Amino acid sequence: MAEKATIARPYARAAFEYAQQHGRFEQWSASLAAATAVTDDAAVRRLLNHPHVSPTQLVALINEVVGQQFDEAVRNFIATLAQNHRLVLLSHITQMYEAMRADAESVADVQVISAVPLDASQQQRLAAALKKRLNRNVRMHCSVDAKLVGGAVVRYGDLVIDGSVKERLARLAHVITN
Repeated sequence: MAEKATIARPYARAAFEYAQQHGRFEQWSASLAAATAVTDDAAVRRLLNHPHVSPTQLVALINEVVGQQFDEAVRNFIATLAQNHRLVLLSHITQMYEAMRADAESVADVQVISAVPLDASQQQRLAAALKKRLNRNVRMHCSVDAKLVGGAVVRYGDLVIDGSVKERLARLAHVITN
């Protein structure tokens, strides 16, 4: 994984710097996500390292699937990845690009997994508390996992706040058995 990150980082930085210089963060995010969706497809993934499929054919395939969404700069970026046999790293490149973008825009992408769906009021209160704690604007990605029994788990990078009933029960069980 570290090797993939090391190889992907310069490409992510190049995409980020271009998007930043040209004020096109949103466009590059959408384009990279679309291209990643194509290269993450199982059938396409098999073609990425196939010896009889040329980089030009791979670029044509991606451009055909995505359509007119790409501007010339994005098409050139995808072509460069293909020529250097780096299309297999596109999902890593996209993740790194998004992390750089979030950092530049002072946004924290926070995963919130709750036992039941959070209503708008709960989401607003949680977002306000996280904004204060993280000192960043918060973009929450909410999902539901009934296995938590109650409460929620909040994840941002290495920070994990586990306020689930499941975790509390596990801690109680550990205390009782030890």
